[in-house]
Amino acid sequence: MRRSDREITDFQEIIAVMNRCDVCRLGLVDSSGRPYIVPLSFGLELKGKQISLYFHSANEGKKLDLIRQGSPVCFEMDCAHQPVFQETMCRCTMKYQSVFGDGVLHFVEEAEKAAALRLLTAHYFPDHRFDFSPDRVPGTTVLRLDVIHLSAKQHQ
Repeated sequence: MRRSDREITDFQEIIAVMNRCDVCRLGLVDSSGRPYIVPLSFGLELKGKQISLYFHSANEGKKLDLIRQGSPVCFEMDCAHQPVFQETMCRCTMKYQSVFGDGVLHFVEEAEKAAALRLLTAHYFPDHRFDFSPDRVPGTTVLRLDVIHLSAKQHQ
């Protein structure tokens, strides 16, 4: 990282930043090397220091095609945006916090989908428990990204 003074190294602070984010951008690559980025709602599961991100999707589409083709995957999320204009220095900057990394994507098995969807909805509605209709769950693809590499930075 070029600006090591902005790096967030404390694991719990990285998790706190992730919990403040409301969108996770998933980056994939098609067979011709062309990048594809899609913004997604997400849920976060923490087991020790292993982070897993959960996403939901329709059962078909470009994102799933690329995943099935074995595309490498990365992610990025950011929050706490605040533009700053310093008139005396004639300079603009942006305050922010961001987390990015890569990992391995898995399709969540049918038996585990409802629990994964609860993790996802808990990120946005922490005080509400959702019960998913058993006839609706099969119509949803659920993905789990097990994070392998992780970096975070901020400008505050």
